[in-house]
Amino acid sequence: MSDIDIRTTGRAGRITLTRPRALNALSYEMCMAIDTALRNWREDDEVDLIILDAEGEKAFCAGGDIAELYATGTKRDFGYGQKFWRDEYRLNAQIFEYPKPVISFLQGFTMGGGVGIGCHGSHRIVGESSKIAMPECSIGLVPDVGGSLMLALAPGRLGEYLGTTGYRMGPGDAIYSGFADFFIPQEHWPELIDLLEASGQTELIEEHSAPAPDSPLSNMQQDIDKFFGGESLSDILNSLRNADKEFSTKILDKLHRNSPIAMACAVEMLHRLRGAGLTLQKALDLEYRFTFRAMEHGDFLEGIRALIIDKDGNPNWQYADLDVPAVAISKMLQPLGADALSFSEE
Repeated sequence: MSDIDIRTTGRAGRITLTRPRALNALSYEMCMAIDTALRNWREDDEVDLIILDAEGEKAFCAGGDIAELYATGTKRDFGYGQKFWRDEYRLNAQIFEYPKPVISFLQGFTMGGGVGIGCHGSHRIVGESSKIAMPECSIGLVPDVGGSLMLALAPGRLGEYLGTTGYRMGPGDAIYSGFADFFIPQEHWPELIDLLEASGQTELIEEHSAPAPDSPLSNMQQDIDKFFGGESLSDILNSLRNADKEFSTKILDKLHRNSPIAMACAVEMLHRLRGAGLTLQKALDLEYRFTFRAMEHGDFLEGIRALIIDKDGNPNWQYADLDVPAVAISKMLQPLGADALSFSEE
């Protein structure tokens, strides 16, 4: 497949995304190729670890390839999108639960679907150019591909902030918030990959790591916890509106651009997930409830139209006044019954 290069080199299973002109956007076929490779290598004694990387300087993977999702959805064919998200989420779970080390090198943009394949492994490496984000609410989706798990585990109320605003994390932010593990200057990545391929030893990663850069998010933590501490999107908006701060004004501007139903459901999801019972499968199940309905009942198609297709930047959101009824949130997140996400390998 020209969009992805899968091979075995030395002791490593190697997966390289090879469509840099498209910012290595992840197609359904690419997801399935990764899924098959991981299943083959799981029982292969010649493979000690997996290395995920990508060609180009701009992006590891800037998200899923949504062109086909939009084309089918606008024809009222919702089955393709439901299949895409179902199988993509199962791949995310496989990476998270993989019995061998999965090492990802996350240069440039890592967003949406890129987070799903790049941020669930055992060793997540960022460099100077890394920009990690969950911007789904801007196109009418909730943070998905298991991203809601990391948002729920992030310090304080960072999850609500990152999930609703789509804030782009630099390398220090990514490590601080739990989306990455190691900072290694990018000039050292080729040498490290060669050593990993030859040795199969993950200890080399820590030996090459450097102190993480400063995290602007950590300096914003107190304000974020204050303004995003409410139980709902309405509580967050009221807190921001009643504040006399430049910080809150800028955030309100960002929130007014995004899908209200998506943001409200994102906040609700994080509140449901936090606690002792949190697992990736639980997070993916909740995400799938929303994405399963996103084309027919949510803002997804309108978000894609406004930001990607027509590029008018003027989406006609549901609940444009940001007053999202609780019943609308419940409907988007209610169990799917027979259509619920399954993690069976059959």
